[in-house]
Amino acid sequence: MSQRSPVPAGQEEPQVRAAGGIVWRVDDGVVAVVVVHRPKYDDWTFPKGKLEPDESDDHAAHREVVEETGFECVLGRELPSVRYLDNKGRSKLVRYWEMTVAGGRFAPNDEVDGLEWLDLDSARARLTYDHDRDVLDAFAEFAGPEASA
Repeated sequence: MSQRSPVPAGQEEPQVRAAGGIVWRVDDGVVAVVVVHRPKYDDWTFPKGKLEPDESDDHAAHREVVEETGFECVLGRELPSVRYLDNKGRSKLVRYWEMTVAGGRFAPNDEVDGLEWLDLDSARARLTYDHDRDVLDAFAEFAGPEASA
């Protein structure tokens, strides 16, 4: 488990903006979410990435999920955002949406070399960062009690 430093108090506007998704489905009555492995960082996280200039957060979330997973997704409800200092010491804000797959298939790429569909308990154990677990907890509340069953 790893924890990134929180953004220092008084630093309102993030230096880096990013967006991503909690991609989910129901397998045999059990909610499963996508977690991805990034070889550059050797971590397990949710698909996400930085905004391009003049790009909206929701568009960036959709684009990044497509780029990293190969899945064309439908955005649903926005989940809580997270703020932390990135590996370069910059304040970073990441906004997340829950998403469902409309099509596509995963193929390993330069950014993501592995993807797994995991139930919520397994995802919680696999995720590298505490702030990702916070987003997962918010998603679990949205998904309801059957998600944890």
